[in-house]
Amino acid sequence: MPELPEVETVKRTLNELITGKTIDHVKVRLPRIIQKPDDIQQFEILLQGQIIETIERRGKFLRFVLSDYVMVSHLRMEGRYGLYAGDDPLEPHTHVLFRFTDGSELRYKDVRQFGTMHLFPKGEELQQAPLVKLGLEPLDEAFTFEAFRNVIAHRSTKIKPLLLNQAYIVGIGNIYVDESLFLARIHPEREASSLTKKELMLLHEAIIRTLQDSVEVGGSSIKSYVNGQGEIGLFQHQLNIYGRQSQPCKSCGNEIVKTVVGGRGTHICLTCQPLKRGRTTKKSEK
Repeated sequence: MPELPEVETVKRTLNELITGKTIDHVKVRLPRIIQKPDDIQQFEILLQGQIIETIERRGKFLRFVLSDYVMVSHLRMEGRYGLYAGDDPLEPHTHVLFRFTDGSELRYKDVRQFGTMHLFPKGEELQQAPLVKLGLEPLDEAFTFEAFRNVIAHRSTKIKPLLLNQAYIVGIGNIYVDESLFLARIHPEREASSLTKKELMLLHEAIIRTLQDSVEVGGSSIKSYVNGQGEIGLFQHQLNIYGRQSQPCKSCGNEIVKTVVGGRGTHICLTCQPLKRGRTTKKSEK
């Protein structure tokens, strides 16, 4: 599933490609992609004549800000957008087509068919599902250490599933949680409440650094991700631990192991990320 850096890259690419274009008409070829409104014909009609003002991101969601509406799009497993000439042949698994007045066409393809689109009157999208319950944006100025500490520090949940919970922090999927925990030298099964202030500071810094580094190179193309121009991301070449099971740790040389934490495949260096059982006394914070 595309995570924050990949969705951010798609957002930036689409802004370069389609901002300012006017929608002439829309064709929905797979109705279940459209979650709101229920009437597919209404979705197509409401978008006619709408100008694309900008593309924004909230967590792993894209926000197409139009003249009067906002379309919220989630790519899920393998959804992707691409800009085509209007007479280009349709590729397999093309489910929604946005035809512009200049003759070009934005096409949404999705092999797995798990992606979703919601259309809201402008200003209402942040007060309703699916965006209303999302947590902190880790690349936003509001993602301060204190804000991070307030949502993490006092919870007894294991740290990895907590970081994956979009109600607390958005956009950090499996790849970037493993990478961030490795950089911070924290075992993914540690209880969040056991982390010292210093460990929380290291983790906060590691999350920001990992996501920023990935955004700079266009995200990670582990399986099928490409941006709106068909280009792959390059961060997979910089991964320290994710996908490197049975290989030597870049830091200590010991073997990286793969296990399951919170139902997700998890990569750990047991030397660099020792599991400390029980609660840690935070003497330095008293």
